[in-house]
Parts: sequence; C-alpha cells; structure tokens
Amino acid sequence: MSVHKYPRHRQITLALSGASGAPYALALLGRLLAAGMQVHLLVSSAARVVLATEEGEQWPGKPEALAALLTERYQAAPEQLLVYGKEEWFSPVASGSGAPRRMVICPCSMGTVASIAMGSSDNLIERAADVVIKEKGQLILVPRESPFSALHLENLLKLARLGVTIMPASPGFYHQPRTIADLVDFMVARILDHLEVDQDLVPRWGYGGSES
Repeated sequence: MSVHKYPRHRQITLALSGASGAPYALALLGRLLAAGMQVHLLVSSAARVVLATEEGEQWPGKPEALAALLTERYQAAPEQLLVYGKEEWFSPVASGSGAPRRMVICPCSMGTVASIAMGSSDNLIERAADVVIKEKGQLILVPRESPFSALHLENLLKLARLGVTIMPASPGFYHQPRTIADLVDFMVARILDHLEVDQDLVPRWGYGGSES
C-alpha cells in the first residue's frame, strides 16, 4: 500500500455512514477519483445496508475486495483508492502524522454527528474525523435527516463552532434539474467547490447560463 505516492494535498478521506443518500456518496467518489485525488474510503456497516436499499448494491466486506471492485468500476489508478476496515487502527487516517487534511462524511448520520461532537473514537470513521478536527484540517459533514431535533441542531452547532462545515443534503432547484442525477450533481458540486476540486457539474452563478 503506497500512501505517499500522492502528496497530502492530493489525498482526501471519504466516509459513508448510515444516513440516506447513497447516490451522493457514489457520485462524489467517482468525481474525486476522476480528478486524480487519492481517496481513503471508510464505510460503516449501516452504510452498507443503505447502499443495498437505495442502490441495490452488495459491497464485499473485506476492504481489499471492495477496493478492487471500486477501482475497476471507476477505472482508478493502482493504489488511488484505499479502503480500510472499521477498526483498522494502524491505517494512515487514524493518526495526525499520516491522515489527509481533508475529510468528507457523506452521507452523515445523526449518530455519527453525535459521536464526533462528543469526541468519541469508537470506530475508524469517528477517529478519522477527530484527527482532522484536532489537526485543524477541513471536515465536511453532509447530514440527511428531517426534521432535525434540538439535540441534532445542538450537536451540529457545536461542530460548526469548531470549524466543521455542515452541508445538509438539500439540493437547490434554480439550476432547473430534470433528473435525480441533476439533484445529486448539485450537492456533489458544492462539496467539490469547498474541497477546491475543479468541477463542471453545474453552471456557476453570474458566469452565463443558469445559476449554480
């Protein structure tokens, strides 16, 4: 496994937790790989259930098998996609000395939000998020819940005050979407913009065509 083949600014951690929104995660993963980023992928058990429900996909449980499957699907370069188990504590994302400085949890469940807000590190997703926060990196959470309870909002506010970007999965309609893919692209475009990864999924506001 060659992590240092890619400089740190070309590495991103992407985690999938158990909220609805699998299409966002799959589209984001594809765009990050197409942009030449090295992706450190973390997938919770609940996320696998969501993927099966929303996309009809049964992802293999072993990280090596999942990496091979997704590398072939997205035509990624060798070692461009790294997949870790939920308790793989010796992975780069578990330590500030090795972890990418950018991380997205998409979709992000309210349980994951609560654990991160409390500083819990009971699994690798929580630990990776904790590392990014303590190292003052960029953490983007894409929660998908409705309605939010007061407790949800308190946890999100706590994280926002720590510098975490809260980006609810609430696509706009002013770009005149015609398909579900158009709605997914809107959110993926916003995430990529915040990561400073080039994208042309939706027109930009004020630059001709529809707004973005």
